[in-house]
Amino acid sequence: MTATKSRGLSAPQKRELWNRWRRGQSLSEIGRALGKHAGSISGVLAIHGGISPPNRTRSSRALSLSEREDISRGLSAGFSLRRIANLIGRPVSTVSREVDRNGGRETYRASKADKRAWDQATRPKRCLLAENQALQQIVAEKLQLDWSPEQISGWLERQFPGDSLMQISHETIYRSLFVQARGVLKKELVRHLRSRRGMRRSKHSTTEAVVPKTSIVDAVSIRERPPEVEYRAVPGHWEGDLISGSKNSHIATLVERQSRFTMLVQVNGKDTESVISALCREVNRLPLELKKTLTWDRGGELGGHKKFTVATDVQVYFCDPQSPWQRGSNENTNRLLRQYFPKGTDLSGWTQEQLDEIALRLNQRPRKTLRYLSPAEKLNEIVATTG
Repeated sequence: MTATKSRGLSAPQKRELWNRWRRGQSLSEIGRALGKHAGSISGVLAIHGGISPPNRTRSSRALSLSEREDISRGLSAGFSLRRIANLIGRPVSTVSREVDRNGGRETYRASKADKRAWDQATRPKRCLLAENQALQQIVAEKLQLDWSPEQISGWLERQFPGDSLMQISHETIYRSLFVQARGVLKKELVRHLRSRRGMRRSKHSTTEAVVPKTSIVDAVSIRERPPEVEYRAVPGHWEGDLISGSKNSHIATLVERQSRFTMLVQVNGKDTESVISALCREVNRLPLELKKTLTWDRGGELGGHKKFTVATDVQVYFCDPQSPWQRGSNENTNRLLRQYFPKGTDLSGWTQEQLDEIALRLNQRPRKTLRYLSPAEKLNEIVATTG
């Protein structure tokens, strides 16, 4: 009976499903483990937007199954409702309502009454955003600016300190987006999320890309960088890379390590002359105090790194082979940028002005690592201090 309603999954199977989903397993892996088709697993997940429902517990004020069994035995023995109530330590009105709502003295059955009470207790809890229109409007506006739920939550905490009515967790925002039965945030807002998925995924479900080895003449190892770069002690140290699109198109990305401020650079090709020329053009727009070092991947597009250093006075260091994590700020930013440039997008049609607009939008989003300041705010704070 219950299995039919849960698409053929028992309660223990559903618990296992959610445990495996939280660990980042795929639909096929979960299906094989439970002996079900991946489509069945997807159906269960979709109902809850990929967010595991909380474990249900029985209220201490509700009658337990054992109390209902005592009521049933008392009725069979011909006891009065008052005597039964005294035996189980409940008000006589509680026992009277329990018996009346489950068929009366003649047809009362403990197991049937207990199941009915459990099923009727599944009333959905009213969503926080449904009760606070002002908060709902702010959340929707920030989502339209491509802010993540975590950024919105952190920004609200900083913007309205001590005001519990203007606080909301990022998980509550995700629930309002993915569990559309709540009907609070419009489904269209999901497209503003970085992943654009239709349901919540585990943070353990990501995979790392393999970076090919490249030979660069006179490459200076990342291990020779000044210690101040590693500890983000001073501004002006950058990480860079190319993101690729269709038709062999590319965009260069630069991220300042201390502030996470991002620059996007329009390039006309992946050859070293095109990349170096474009990087020089944009880096030389920076003030002197923000031009110190650049850490790049092993890509051959920076084979002309010496020419870049002469033109900008910025020393270039290269990551170890197959070690993109050594420029983690840039890697993370490139993932953020896929919201604007999905894989397979032709990047050749973007002008520098358009890229600057997207960079501005990204730089105005608050970051958890900056205590929910935006990169633009953080950079302004740094420049004001050093200036």
